Formats: sequence, C-alpha cells, structure tokens
Amino acid sequence: MIDLAPDRDMLDPIETASRDEIEALQQKRLSWTLTHAYENSTFFKKRFDEQGVHPSDFKSLADIARFPFTVKKDLRDSYPFGMFATARENITRLHGSSGTTGKPTVVGYTANDISNWADLVARSIRAAGGRKGDMIHNAYGYGLFTGGLGAHYGAERLGCTVVPISGGMTERQVTLIDDFRPDVIMVTPSYMLSILDEFNRRGLNPRECSLKVGIFGAEPWTNAMRAEIEEAFDMHAVDIYGLSEIMGPGVAQECVETKDGLHVWEDHFYPEIIDPVTEEVLPDGDMGELVFTTLTKEGLPMVRYRTRDLTRILPGTARSMRRIEKITGRSDDMIILRGVNVFPTQIEEQILKCDGLAAHFQIELVRSGRMDAMIVHAEATASQSSSEARAASARELAHHIKSTIGISTSIEVHEPEKVARSEGKAKRVVDNRPKE
Repeated sequence: MIDLAPDRDMLDPIETASRDEIEALQQKRLSWTLTHAYENSTFFKKRFDEQGVHPSDFKSLADIARFPFTVKKDLRDSYPFGMFATARENITRLHGSSGTTGKPTVVGYTANDISNWADLVARSIRAAGGRKGDMIHNAYGYGLFTGGLGAHYGAERLGCTVVPISGGMTERQVTLIDDFRPDVIMVTPSYMLSILDEFNRRGLNPRECSLKVGIFGAEPWTNAMRAEIEEAFDMHAVDIYGLSEIMGPGVAQECVETKDGLHVWEDHFYPEIIDPVTEEVLPDGDMGELVFTTLTKEGLPMVRYRTRDLTRILPGTARSMRRIEKITGRSDDMIILRGVNVFPTQIEEQILKCDGLAAHFQIELVRSGRMDAMIVHAEATASQSSSEARAASARELAHHIKSTIGISTSIEVHEPEKVARSEGKAKRVVDNRPKE
C-alpha cells in the first residue's frame, strides 16, 4: 500500500489547533447552539424549561451536563418537523432513517448545514487518503439514507470525480471498478466483501485493481475485517462515523496514517461519554455511551443526543481533536445488519401479522462466512404447528421482513413452547457471532 499521509499544509487550521483554541471555539459555538435551540424550537424551549435551565446558565464546557438529553424517541414523537429550529421554507433538504413504526425519523438541513456537511465529508475523505482529482466510487445508498448524498457532496467539495452507483448490482459494481479505475471506494464493509467475492468469481485479482482507499461506515466492523480487506485489495481500509440525527457520515473519521480510532470533528460536534444507566458524565478514557451536541446546525440542532453507541474518548494523535474508539456495541437492542438499523420491535410487528405465529420469538445473530446474518426463531400457534403450516409461516414472515424492513433473514418456525422463555425481561437478541 502506498503512503497517503497528508502534508500538514493540506489540513484545515483547526485540525492542528491547540486544545485551548479548540475548546474556546466549542465554548462559543455551544453557547450559540443552546440559544438558537431555545429561541427557535418549541421542543427545546419546553424541554429546557422542564429541566429548569436556560442558555444563560451555560458558562463553561462542563455546564453542558446541566442540560437535558435528547433521544431518538423525541424525533419520532415530533414527526415530521416538530423539532426544527427554522421555518420549513428555510429547509433545503430532508433526510430520515427508519423507525420501529415504519415512519422515519426526519432531519432537516438548511443550505448552510448542507455546505458544512460537504466540508466535513471532504475533510474526512482527505484524512482517509483521498485527494483532489481522485475518482470516488460511491456505493452508499442514495435517498433518505444520508450515506449516499453525504459522501457525494463531500467528494465533489474536495474536487473529486464521483461515480454515483449506489448499492446493489454487484456485477456492475465490479465492471465499473475494472473499467473506470477509481482511486477510492465508499461503501459498507460487509458489501465490500460481496464485491470481493465477485472479483474472485470473475477470476480478477483484486490486488491489481486501481483502488487505493476504502472508506467504510454505516455499520460496525472489526479490525479483522480491515486486515482481510487490506490484504485482498492491497489498499487502505479506514473507518468513517456518522448518524443522521447529528448530520450523517463525516462526524468522525479515522486518519489513514494512524488507523487508531476516529477523530471527532470537534469544531462542529461536542462529544461526551456517559454511564448509560446513571447518565453520569464519565472522564475521557472510560467506556460508556457516546453523546453529541451539534455546534453549527441551524435546521435541526441537537442537544446532548444519546447515540446508544458504546465507545470511549481518547486524546488526539494524527489531529489535535480527540478520538473515539471503534464502536464496540450499543446500550439498547438496536441491531445494525448490513447497514440497516433493525429493532426487535420491528420483527415483532411482522410476526404479529402472521396468523400462524405466536408472539414469542428470539433473534439470533450469526456469522455466515464473513458476513453477519440474522436468524429469527419464531413459534407456531397450536392450530398451525404441522410442518407444512410452519414452512408456510416462515415464508410469510420472511416476505414481511424483506418488504417492510428491507433485509433478508433466515426464519426458523418452531413447534409451540419451543422458543426460549425468560422469567424477567425477554432476551430478544442472542449474539452468537465469533468474537474478534
């Protein structure tokens, strides 16, 4: 692999600023965010008032802990535009992510938000090893999902040539990589393995392809997968982090020269780590739940948004801004499968549509080859327990899950009373994937 470490003069000044300079900017921008949210969002004004805090109470960075948390349910309860801090007419674009009820959680961006987003994704691509003039094969999904358009605008802002192929059509993906000879690919890591399989199926040597960098996000992935991809393609594999509620891809980025965690772009996002049970703020270095407050968002500012992602904050290395470790898990039951967020309640909703199935179920996560897979263990009703009826129920449930959630799953419908019960809180998810 070639050395893609950037020259220092290529970086934005804030990337190499002192901690004092970064924290002074955060202090200023946090004060603005709290005031903007309170004065322009009825949701945040009500929430702050209920907590008994006012933006004028914010005197130092530590004072952010006095303000209330925001959670995903708040976006669902405010659907579609109830949390916005500007008139709908000032919103340039809407994105969203799926929720347990089928309605998306909606996020809105002003023109300035979109511009800042493009800048941060451009910064992320450069940190990953991309350069002006590179060709970027963008295989993230386009649409309400923030991945495709977020990567697209950032790549163009950096001055790259974008191939907006989106996801799917794996044979075509490999054809265009072979023919167009892109320098960078942006894609989920699990789908990169499908692309690798297609290279091998065609008898093409992936190490001889043009790709120099893969920027992988939208789902957790391990260092073992990084090593496999780097060995297979002779390219750098780096991590990108984001979530639609905060912005989309480009909230944090791993630097190609160190590959030691994701530098949070702290000039636009203020990170905290909390104990997910006590909600106490934890010191840097302690493992806990990641919380973000946006510092420049106009359309939908977020104050202390609980991501449910588990990680820890570490000092900066390749940049002055602090890092987060690779996400190790979640503090809730959400599953990320091939880039799709899945909650057990979504599976339950589909089970309840099937007359031949009881309400008892369990989700098993397994590793099928190099890919994560899901097995749904359901239970037949007493009147529909024959092998033929169970097979029909399995086909029906698989169809419902695919058509509503968008993922393919294996379904095992068991005889009555055969799905594991719990005497306390139901254990809906069993993770049998091998540990790294």
